[in-house]
Amino acid sequence: MKAKLEEVAQTYGIENWGAGYFSINKKGHLVVHPSEYDRRGADIMEILEDLQRRRIQAPLLLRFPQILVNQMKKLTGAFRSAIKEFDYNGRYYGVFPMKVNPRREVVEEFLRAGRRYDFGIEVGSKPELYAALANEQASDSVMICNGFKDESYIRLALLGTELGKNVVIVIEKIGELETVIQLSQEIGVRPLIGIRVKLYSKGSGRWEKSGGESAKFGLTTSEILEVIRVLRENEMVDSLRLLHFHIGSQITSIKRVKNAIKEAARVYAKIRAMKINIDYMDVGGGLGVDYDGSKTSSESSANYTVQEFANDVVYTIKSVCEDEDVPEPNIITESGRMLTSYHAVLVANIRAEIETVVGEYESVKVDDDDPQVIVELKDLCMGINSKNYAEYYHDAIEHKDEMYTLFNLGLISLEDRAKGEILFWEVCERTAKYAQNDKSMIDEYEELRQMLAAKYLCNFSIFRSLPDSWAIDQLFPIMPLHKLDKTPTELATLVDITCDSDGVIDKFVDLKDIKETLELHPFKGEPYFLGIFLIGAYQEVMGSGHNLFGSLNEAHIVIEDEGYLITKVVPGGNLGESVETARYERAALQESFGELAAEQVKRGRLSAERANELCRQYESYVSCYTYLS
Repeated sequence: MKAKLEEVAQTYGIENWGAGYFSINKKGHLVVHPSEYDRRGADIMEILEDLQRRRIQAPLLLRFPQILVNQMKKLTGAFRSAIKEFDYNGRYYGVFPMKVNPRREVVEEFLRAGRRYDFGIEVGSKPELYAALANEQASDSVMICNGFKDESYIRLALLGTELGKNVVIVIEKIGELETVIQLSQEIGVRPLIGIRVKLYSKGSGRWEKSGGESAKFGLTTSEILEVIRVLRENEMVDSLRLLHFHIGSQITSIKRVKNAIKEAARVYAKIRAMKINIDYMDVGGGLGVDYDGSKTSSESSANYTVQEFANDVVYTIKSVCEDEDVPEPNIITESGRMLTSYHAVLVANIRAEIETVVGEYESVKVDDDDPQVIVELKDLCMGINSKNYAEYYHDAIEHKDEMYTLFNLGLISLEDRAKGEILFWEVCERTAKYAQNDKSMIDEYEELRQMLAAKYLCNFSIFRSLPDSWAIDQLFPIMPLHKLDKTPTELATLVDITCDSDGVIDKFVDLKDIKETLELHPFKGEPYFLGIFLIGAYQEVMGSGHNLFGSLNEAHIVIEDEGYLITKVVPGGNLGESVETARYERAALQESFGELAAEQVKRGRLSAERANELCRQYESYVSCYTYLS
């Protein structure tokens, strides 16, 4: 059935969550744009066909680096605009937090394109710091060192200072300060020091507990005063340059942002009043992404725009500084989720539909010799209509329960049970159709429609590629990448290819609510591809090796005036690489397999020739993609 493209776009909410990066073309294919509503665009199905010719198959990750750059440009532009509007005297410096997506290509793209914006990097561990130090940064950009630190972490940070980088060591607990002072004096390096303050204010949404008095990180007021005392005592108070706070990821309400900024700005102003020339305020991360497009304070949304966020941060800090008569600080943000979410698209193919019942109603033949419960279910099928469907549906449920009781008592056969199941589900399907046309009964039969929804087997691992969907019920937009010129007539949920019953997606983005089924096209065995969007933040790095599924095939796409260019292809993990993550050595496995084959030859169960062939076949699988081919 042909459909208007606008109607299909509304079905999947592209205009609401897509931020102008996605649209549908006349072929009914999804198109990706390098910036909001850019006339340039790449047809994802054309990209997939191109990759298939190169033997790169789904599931795969498409990465669009231009979107990374555009998000950085949008964030920097928002703060520069706010600074100009409010006549703010400080500067804006963005940093990208590596924990959000530590992939080398992502980090290097931010630092390369970010030179014109003095964009820096934030690290929270020794491995991140080790990787970051070797990357070239803009000379005025900063490197923020967060997280708990030991001596080797601090020594590594001071290496960066000697290298000429603006490395700020953020003090998370008092003991770290003593080590910083000792090592800097030993090495002869003047460090840049920051302090993280524990605010009373909290964020909102899933990560609300990241802030407030019981937060994991941050110094209390008395600890801040102790830091200042110790620095004065060691004649290093001029090294204190930055005040940091963080009240949680994905802050959904702008009111919580303003409350935290106001409190932190007061702390900054009081420190400045102590004749300490602290000149940076790091407002942390938390800038929300509108995953469901509702523009509300729901957990998968945010009730503010990037520009509103920047305006409120700048205006609030300026107001407090004017009130306290202190200079306005340079502002730093760590808005990793906003920067990276949009640039990556997971492409997965549907492999099959998992049937609730296999069998057609018309094929069920019932006669007088069949058990009475089966005869009555057949009568319900024959007699159900738009007036009696509610009564007949309830009768069918009673008969189904009776049938299972009789089966458990050994009174009906397996064939009778199969007939009864087919007849029961036929009553359910007819009930759902009648209820759909009866507006007064839609809500009552919502659970039935969900129960009847198709289960599409999707070729990927939720635990590997969408861990937040499983762990915290994070919503991600999902939609077909093609056939969008046709009306989707099936309601479905998605199941992944892991052997875990939790590998299911049964909650989907909707503008006013959360849908428990997704509108899809009937699956008839032909290629059918879905896209899962806004997954560029956290999903790759936090994905687990459940079932030893490996990393996805990956392609980097640059969108040009005419079409696109595949700039890089990264093969996904193979069987050999995946088993090594569980500390199996490939050579040892192959040797052990060979010994088992040799034992079968010794016992006369295999010929030597066949045993050698089995070993060759086993070894050939080492390079096999871990997902379904």
